[in-house]
Amino acid sequence: MVLLRGRGLHEDRIMSSDLPGFFQGTEMPDATWWQALFPNPAQILTLVGVQPGMDIVDLCSGDGWFTLQMAKIARHVMAVDIDARMLAHASTRLAQARMTNCDYQLGDAYGLAEYVPRPVDFVFMANSFHGVPDRERLARVVGAALKPGGRFAIVNWHQLPREKTTVQGQPRGPSSELRLSPEQTVEAVEAGGLKNKAIVDIPPYHYGAIFEKPFAKGASAKPAHPT
Repeated sequence: MVLLRGRGLHEDRIMSSDLPGFFQGTEMPDATWWQALFPNPAQILTLVGVQPGMDIVDLCSGDGWFTLQMAKIARHVMAVDIDARMLAHASTRLAQARMTNCDYQLGDAYGLAEYVPRPVDFVFMANSFHGVPDRERLARVVGAALKPGGRFAIVNWHQLPREKTTVQGQPRGPSSELRLSPEQTVEAVEAGGLKNKAIVDIPPYHYGAIFEKPFAKGASAKPAHPT
């Protein structure tokens, strides 16, 4: 069963960047160069630790380019985005692939813990963390939505000048000023209570930062996922 949550999921909306609460520099790019940059999203998901049978949230999911591949691996996926048009694109993409294990939630990323009916195994966020105004707050929200031992994976642009990150002959991605180093990402997320487990390179211009929700003191700390 596919649930479409949130008012006005299929209605026309104003430009994404004009939506209240929209994260700066995270507009969904043209699909042509986006798919050229990420030709194998399933490989990236495997690299950051997505495993079969997981319950996953694709946070700031955009048009569903990664969501579709998650749905092929996971037990269940929830796609969360603030832009109704992007969620409609995502739901169409998955419907065309006959995937029925994804729900779609229209809303602000800060509301994540309110959207999930129960804690999840994994939260994935690609190309959006650089625009989050209160990153520590978001890390706390993600932590509240995760099971103990659950993972939060952030895919970020490397902190390179925008003119050096070209795709199909044009500079791409957020402004140079918005980009975060792995160290800045780790500092922000660990301040929100999650622990960094790994940093992985995602050529040509990205890295993945993987975090874990600690087990409560006295609880079994058997790792749920490989490091």
